[in-house]
Amino acid sequence: MATSDQKISPELDTIHVGHATSVLATWADDLVDTIVTSPPYYKQRDYQGDEQIGLEKTPGEYVAALTDLFQEAYRVTKPSGSLWLVIGDKYDKGELLGMPWRVALALKDIGWRLRSDVIWHKPNAMPSSVKTRPTTDHEYIFFFTKSKEYHYDADAIREPHVTFSENSKMKGGRNHFHKRNSTPEAGKNSGDSNLHDGRWDQAFHPKGRNKRTVWSVSLSKFREAHFAVFPESIVETCIKATCPEDGIVLDPFLGSGTTAVVAKRLGRKYLGIDQSAEYTEMAQRRIDAASETTSSKQKTLEFD
Repeated sequence: MATSDQKISPELDTIHVGHATSVLATWADDLVDTIVTSPPYYKQRDYQGDEQIGLEKTPGEYVAALTDLFQEAYRVTKPSGSLWLVIGDKYDKGELLGMPWRVALALKDIGWRLRSDVIWHKPNAMPSSVKTRPTTDHEYIFFFTKSKEYHYDADAIREPHVTFSENSKMKGGRNHFHKRNSTPEAGKNSGDSNLHDGRWDQAFHPKGRNKRTVWSVSLSKFREAHFAVFPESIVETCIKATCPEDGIVLDPFLGSGTTAVVAKRLGRKYLGIDQSAEYTEMAQRRIDAASETTSSKQKTLEFD
C-alpha cells in the first residue's frame, strides 16, 4: 500500500492495468465524482490473471475482496460523490446465494450509504431450460453515496409520464383533462386545485416523471467481446444523474470500456482500471473509435 505522501492524482482520461484494489491504494483522496461499475460476478467467468476477483473459493471471500476494493474506492470518491454497482446473483447446487445483497450490506458496513436498489430487467435475457424455478431475467443496480449531501440531478433522467398515455391504468384516461372535479382519487388529491379544475397537465413535471426503480434495458453487444457488455443506456443514466458536467467518472472494472466511452460522449472525464492488459487494449481501441466517430460528426456539422 502506498503511504499518504506517495499517493498520486492520476492523469484523467486514462486506463490503468492492475488489480483495482492495489491501483486505487496509490491514488489520492477525493478524486472522482461517481463510480459506475459491474464487477466480475461470483464464479461466472475466468477473466485471466492472478488474484482476479470472482474466482474466490467461498461467497464470503468474494464479498471480502469486493469490500476491500470499495473501501479504497470510498476514499478516492469526493464527499458529494456516489457509486452505482451492477451485480448479478449465482446459483450453487440449486440454491440462490444472494450475492448482490451480501455485497450491498457489506458496503453499508464500511460507510457507503445505500440510497436505492434498482432492478435491471433484461427483455432479451438468455432462455433457460430450468423447470424447478422461474427463469432469471434481472440483475441489481445499487445506488450508494459517500455522504448525506451528494450530487443528484433528478431532472436529467426523468421518464415520460405514463398518465394519459396508452399505458395509463387510470380509469377514464384522457377524459379527465379540462373537466372540473374530474379527479378519480378525491381523498388523496383533495388539496390540489390543479387536479380538481381539470388541469391535470399542470400537475405533472414538464420534463417527465421521476425515474423509477425498474429499468428495462436489453443486453448489448460489442464485436470484440465474446459476451454481452454493459448497456450504454444504463451507464448514461447513472452518469447524468450523479456526475456534474465537469466531473470525473471511475470504473475499476472497465472491461470493454463502456463506462469510459459514455463518459467521454457526455463530456465527462474518466478513469478506468482493469486487471487484464488485453481488455484495457480493447477498451482503448473502442474509446478511440468512438472519439473518431464523434469528431467526424462534428466536422460534418461544421461544414453543413
